[in-house]
Amino acid sequence: MTLTGNWSYPTAVRFGAGRISELGDACAAAGISRPLLVTDRGLAGLPITGRAREIMAAAGLGDALFADVDPNPNEINLAAGVAAYQAGGHDGVIAFGGGSGLDLGKMVAFMAGQTRPVWDFEDIGDWWTRADADAIAPIIAVPTTAGTGSEVGRASVITNSQTHVKKIIFHPKVLPSIVIADPELTVGMPKFITAGTGLDAFAHCVEAYSSPHYHPMSQGIALEGMRLVTTYLPRAYATPDDLEARAHMMSAAAMGATAFQKGLGAIHAMSHPVGAVFNTHHGTTNAVCMPAVLAFNADAIRGRFDQAAAYLGIDGGFDGFCEFVQQFNDSFAIPRTLTEMGVSADRLDDLVAMALEDPSCGGNPVELTADGLRGLFRACF
Repeated sequence: MTLTGNWSYPTAVRFGAGRISELGDACAAAGISRPLLVTDRGLAGLPITGRAREIMAAAGLGDALFADVDPNPNEINLAAGVAAYQAGGHDGVIAFGGGSGLDLGKMVAFMAGQTRPVWDFEDIGDWWTRADADAIAPIIAVPTTAGTGSEVGRASVITNSQTHVKKIIFHPKVLPSIVIADPELTVGMPKFITAGTGLDAFAHCVEAYSSPHYHPMSQGIALEGMRLVTTYLPRAYATPDDLEARAHMMSAAAMGATAFQKGLGAIHAMSHPVGAVFNTHHGTTNAVCMPAVLAFNADAIRGRFDQAAAYLGIDGGFDGFCEFVQQFNDSFAIPRTLTEMGVSADRLDDLVAMALEDPSCGGNPVELTADGLRGLFRACF
């Protein structure tokens, strides 16, 4: 079976091995003639980035690069990126990489034409309407990991370097015009990144499926996304050049981010402050938090995960699913506690307060309180 396609949900996706070669054509279709490629420091010197820049240059687009991007990108990275964009006279962004490169690239395109600070566009109520929509530059997104799904998202997560709080910045036009989803770009990921990003996609699907909000399309996407991760992440982890497994994981990542339009929950409400304060890997943090959150939400989600377990071929309904999750984490050498990731309990009060402020709280099937979150964090130490 050939895994290839042209999709337009939730945006135009050019999916398939080797399709990075279409980067020049994608820029033309999006009306970009002078793109700035935004990625992170770790990717800047790698062959896949060099290949993308060669394709840009061959198409007459130049090969401009901005890579001053931290693993948890902040407003300092953003200001530098906007300055580079404006100084180079660019007219669009190629957001290239994992979650950090994609999120910051999208924000550079968003903020290059705005006059208000980025925090004025946080995902609260209708704050997004404060933006000058006509000043948002077009975006081509090229994921190089299979995890965040930021390539099909209308928001970015930016850390405030002063308060160490992660903020979700939202605008409908931050959704990339075209996505090039080429699984060949993910083959070189280190094993721990393959695992952590894959489990991020899994967490997106699990939380979307758990969310009490009504969105049947997202519910179905989340369920199939879980199936793809549980089936193909072990293969991608064990055999990095298994392109079929890499392709299905790239699909699962986009599906997770599409599904969580239905909502996220306590896993992300916890992992956002942990990542902001302790600079942990987001997907790995999600994985560590998941068993405790499943137990916390048990009464509200048992029935639907009885059904999910049956679809996924897991015996024992909800309880069997919970056992599977812990075994799944263990198979990828994921730590069992946040303590093992360097997270210390002396910041517990701060983490609880920050988690309560996180917009992900609203999608949890059980109402989150300070006491409830304190118990969840303690269960993860």
